[in-house]
Amino acid sequence: MSQEPVQQRLENTPQPKALRVVAGIVSYICHPVFMPLIMTFALGLLSPVSFAGITPKQQGILLLNVIISAVIFPLFSIALMKPLGFIDSFHMRTAKERTIPLMVTMVFYFWISHVFNSMTAVPVPLILKVLMLGNFWGVIVLFVINIFTKISMHTAAAGGMLGIIIVLMMSSPVNMVVPFFVALAIAGFIGTARLILGAHQRGDVWLGYLVGIAVQVAAYYYMK
Repeated sequence: MSQEPVQQRLENTPQPKALRVVAGIVSYICHPVFMPLIMTFALGLLSPVSFAGITPKQQGILLLNVIISAVIFPLFSIALMKPLGFIDSFHMRTAKERTIPLMVTMVFYFWISHVFNSMTAVPVPLILKVLMLGNFWGVIVLFVINIFTKISMHTAAAGGMLGIIIVLMMSSPVNMVVPFFVALAIAGFIGTARLILGAHQRGDVWLGYLVGIAVQVAAYYYMK
């Protein structure tokens, strides 16, 4: 009889095709490259008081900066890496393949964090500065951990979502209990999707959550 642990056998068991399709859709919608933009939108809805005094035009400028620096530039850079031979697949199934994309993303995240911290023409809310600094720190930590194990970038982004809501719970007078549990459910779906697709081991999924939460909380204490 096989002595393979029950949990490992379950993780290695092929999942139904329909379930894998749903997991794939969740993974694409909640891809880490989109999370800074999604969370910027979410912060405007969850904490409008943080954006008080900022005109719609100024909010548009902030949003445009996030779209360009945190979404378009990383996507464009990664799109160039496959034809240039830096990666074998856009899925980046091995830890080694993710090294250069993480380094490139690190540069763009540093840039958007620096821009928001030094911008004077448009008042940047503290919570948005925290989000971008946390994202930058998160990519650094992911890069280091990726040397040793294929940590889940999806759950790190989901953990960042939880982390920034925890920051709001600590700093905002608005009750964030419901948004927190909604975010917790979304984060759970993301982690489950990655396991269904066989993209990561459980330990790498949980480690991603911890990193994402930790960097956002640390960025808040650093910035406040």
